[in-house]
Amino acid sequence: TMTIHSEEHIVDVHVRSGVYSSDTIFDYSHGYIATRLFSRNACFIMKIKKEYIPELHEIGRLAFEKQTMKDVYSPNNVWAQFQSGNSVFGHWKDWLLYGKHIEKLCTGLPLY
Repeated sequence: TMTIHSEEHIVDVHVRSGVYSSDTIFDYSHGYIATRLFSRNACFIMKIKKEYIPELHEIGRLAFEKQTMKDVYSPNNVWAQFQSGNSVFGHWKDWLLYGKHIEKLCTGLPLY
């Protein structure tokens, strides 16, 4: 399921698929995306790059298209570089950078 909070510039995506379940937050006001993978008990945070991540006003349309078309081809490959971190010992400045929504999702988990 996807919930778009236009006034807060936040998109919540919840995937319920057994061992592959996850929660993702797109925080457009802070410029970060965080994904919590329940099977790995970890949180992955990455900076939003406009050339790869759709704008807030486009994301709802793209989700609708994907749902109705069932199979959408995308030539875009997203590459990420992981840098290990830890939310328990993280600095409060990091949470200011990521925002309260991502802090709520990832507190107490290893960060990548």
